[in-house]
Formats: sequence, C-alpha cells, structure tokens
Amino acid sequence: MSEELKKMSSSRKHHLKSLMLSIAKGLLEDEEREQEEERTRYMDENCPPVSMPRSMQELQELCREIHHKIDVIDEERYDLENKVNKANKEIDDLKIKVQDLMGKFKKPVLRKVRMSADAMLKALLGSKHTVNMELRANLKQVKKEVKEEDKELRDIGDWRKNIEDKAGMDGRKKMFEGEA
Repeated sequence: MSEELKKMSSSRKHHLKSLMLSIAKGLLEDEEREQEEERTRYMDENCPPVSMPRSMQELQELCREIHHKIDVIDEERYDLENKVNKANKEIDDLKIKVQDLMGKFKKPVLRKVRMSADAMLKALLGSKHTVNMELRANLKQVKKEVKEEDKELRDIGDWRKNIEDKAGMDGRKKMFEGEA
C-alpha cells in the first residue's frame, strides 16, 4: 500500500485526506448528538421536575428523598470508580507483560566516568568503610624455600646429556639399577 501512496499525485492525496476528515467530522457530530439525547433521557428518568412543597413536613420528606438518591448515586460512583481503577491496573500489568515478551527495553546511555578503585568502593560502601586498594600492602610476604627436587634438576644439567646417557640398553639398565 505504501507503494500505491507513493505513486498517487499530491492533489489525489489531498482530496482523499479531505474526504476522510469530512467523514470523521460527520461521525463526531452524530456521536455528540447521541450523547446529548442520552443525557436528556437519563435526566428525565432519574430527575423528575421538582414540585415545591407547601408545608415543613413535605419539605423534610423531599430532603430525605434527595439525600437517599445522593447516597445511591455515591455508591454507584464508588463501585464504578473501583472497576475503572482495577481495569487500569490490569491494563498496566498487561502492558508490562507485553513489554517483557517483546524484550524491547530502552537502555539508558551510560557516560564514562573516570574514578579510582578507592573512590568507587567508597561510593558503593559509603563513608563508613575505608578500603585501601593498594595491592602491594595487602600481599603476604613469602620466603622462597629451595626444594631438594629443584636442586637435583639443576644438577642434572643439560637435557641432551641425560638422554644420551639413557639411550640404548645400557641406559635402561642404569635407570633400573638407580631405582633399586
């Protein structure tokens, strides 16, 4: 359809747009007229013309009737308000579910911030905790122990000599004699 719109001349587009607007205007006028008719019908049904009472007792009776009608209308309004609030909450929940299913969340643009590790930890943990990130201060001092195996490996020396000594049957014999 977008290809059809591209091919359409601007005068044709303008004519179609004006037709759509005139139809929409007519529909809105009809809707307003229907609302006004319904409003007058409702007022005729629920609000009969007031006849002014002549005595005090009739006036009190009229006040009681009006008060009772106000209570009934307030109850209806309260019930309708609760229904609307419940429907709005359900709509919001469904919108959230749809958004979760779509998986389209707007990710905020993050700015690069230059901050030292100490400052970052202080910001995360608060001013109560003072953490020092000098890694050298936290390292343990370890003395280097020279193991006997390392000494033997150094004494053996060049690996080529070792292989030549063990080559052939004499070398294998020496290996077995050395182990025994």
